[in-house]
Amino acid sequence: MGYLDNSSIIVDAILTKKGRELLSRQDGSFQITQFALADDEIDYTLFNENHPDGSAYSGEAIENLPLLEAFPDENNIMVSKLVTLPRGTSKMPIVTANISKITLSLGSTTSLNPTTLNFNGVSNLTEPNGYIATIADRRLLQSFTGAGTNTQISQARPFSNTSLSQSVRGQSFSLTAINSTTLFGTNNTLITSITVEGVDSGARVTIPVEISKTVVATSTTAASSGVTLR
Repeated sequence: MGYLDNSSIIVDAILTKKGRELLSRQDGSFQITQFALADDEIDYTLFNENHPDGSAYSGEAIENLPLLEAFPDENNIMVSKLVTLPRGTSKMPIVTANISKITLSLGSTTSLNPTTLNFNGVSNLTEPNGYIATIADRRLLQSFTGAGTNTQISQARPFSNTSLSQSVRGQSFSLTAINSTTLFGTNNTLITSITVEGVDSGARVTIPVEISKTVVATSTTAASSGVTLR
C-alpha cells in the first residue's frame, strides 16, 4: 500500500480477490456489470468557508489530501461508498440487524434479519429489493442462503484451500456453520465477517462471525453408534 501523486489525474485500477478468482476460472463468469465510488480518504471537516484567500480556496486542504493506491482489502478500502438518495433526504440510512455478532458452534444454524433505518421516511424498513450479504470466508459455512428476493450472486468453492468470499441476495439470510474441525488446527475458534448492504439504500453494516470448535452433531455407522465428531 502506498500513496498516489495527486498533482495529476491518475486512474489506478486493480482486480479484487474475488475478481481474480472469477478471472482465473476462464469460464466467462468474470463480467464487470456494476461499479461503486467511495471517498475514504476525504476529511470533510477540512473544508474552510472562511479561508483567508477567499471562497475559491475553501476546499484547498481537501484537494491536497494524499490518495491511497488501490489495494484489494475490503476492510480498508471502499468503506465509505457514495450513494444516491431521494431528494429531500435529511438523514442517512443505516442498516442494522437482529444480532450484532454471530456466534455459531459446529453445525448450528442462525438467521440474520436486516432492516434499514431512516429510509424513505420510515424508521424501520425491510428494503423492497432486499440486501446483499457477503461472507468473507465461505469455507466456514456449510450453508449460506437468502430468503425473499433470493438471487445467488456468486458461487462458492467449498473445497478451496484459500479463503474466498460469497454473496447472496435476500431479505433475510440463513447461516449454518461447518460441521468439521479440519480448518481449526490448534485454534478453538475461527473468525470471519458478513457485510450486509441494502440494495435500495446503499447503506451497509459489517457483522463479526465466530465459529467455535464445539461438537453438536453425531454420526452412526453399522459397526458403532454415537461416534462424536472432534
